[in-house]
Amino acid sequence: MENKDKIILDLCGGTGAWSKPYKEAGYDVRLVTLPETDVRTYEPPENVYGILAAPPCTMFSKARSTAITPRDYKGAMETVAACLNIIWTCRTEHRIKFWALENPMGQLRQFLGKPPFSFQPWEYGDPYIKQTDLWGYFNMPKKTPVEVPGHVQEECLRGSRSGKYLPKLPDDYIPQGERSDRARRSITPEGFAKAFFRANK
Repeated sequence: MENKDKIILDLCGGTGAWSKPYKEAGYDVRLVTLPETDVRTYEPPENVYGILAAPPCTMFSKARSTAITPRDYKGAMETVAACLNIIWTCRTEHRIKFWALENPMGQLRQFLGKPPFSFQPWEYGDPYIKQTDLWGYFNMPKKTPVEVPGHVQEECLRGSRSGKYLPKLPDDYIPQGERSDRARRSITPEGFAKAFFRANK
């Protein structure tokens, strides 16, 4: 296949939902995620084609404001910095086609600044709400918006954990130390993943 030599790094990729379209198209996708691999100690290969990064949002989440334990910005930023260091290492060695780092809209903006791109799942065909920020060097994915039913909007805004509108977890995915609804909420929307792939092949 013509894409088999194009290496895609999916950093902190969890279920691999964001990189799935690349894998299906025959790209050499490397899922760099716990518990198998820690981005803080990962050494990237040569000739990386593109990089997707989705560091954990727990400490940057707006919902964290009501948590009993304080935010651990230092620990959380170690992972973000590790992702950026991998990106910088790959870029200084050779030109990469694209890179993108995503996080739900929250406190990470205070560290990385306002993102050049922000989206909602419904703008790419998945009828629910979860505003997500993207930083990086990439082509903007084309939007294909759909309407979000009123009851789903209310459920999302309440932060409901019923999960009726969230993506399903893969059968072989076991959340590491987190609730399944939180894992489902962190999955990259399928419609956005496909649109990003189409714009950044």
